[in-house]
Amino acid sequence: MALSEERKASLLAYCKLTELADDPDVQVLIPILYDGAVEYLADAGVQEPEDGAARSRYDLAVNAMVLDGWDKRGMTVTESLKDNPAFRLLVNQLKQTQPVSNPQTLADLGVS
Repeated sequence: MALSEERKASLLAYCKLTELADDPDVQVLIPILYDGAVEYLADAGVQEPEDGAARSRYDLAVNAMVLDGWDKRGMTVTESLKDNPAFRLLVNQLKQTQPVSNPQTLADLGVS
């Protein structure tokens, strides 16, 4: 889903970047970081929900990923990075709210 102006304003407020909304770096990087976060969650098995509590948690996870990406741009890694446990718990909870897909059989996987 494209980053709407309303969602962008909310995201900039979360990242404390509202005053820098016209900055060229913010205008270019925030939509890229947003798309990357949405794609990451989709690849992790979390689809973008419509409305409700799951939507709020989903937006919070995306916000956290965008802020993390913003804060760590240009960073040189000198020590091992650790996953944020609160973020990991949030993603795991979102995964639990996803509809169960049809299980694949061995035949579906091409195994005979």
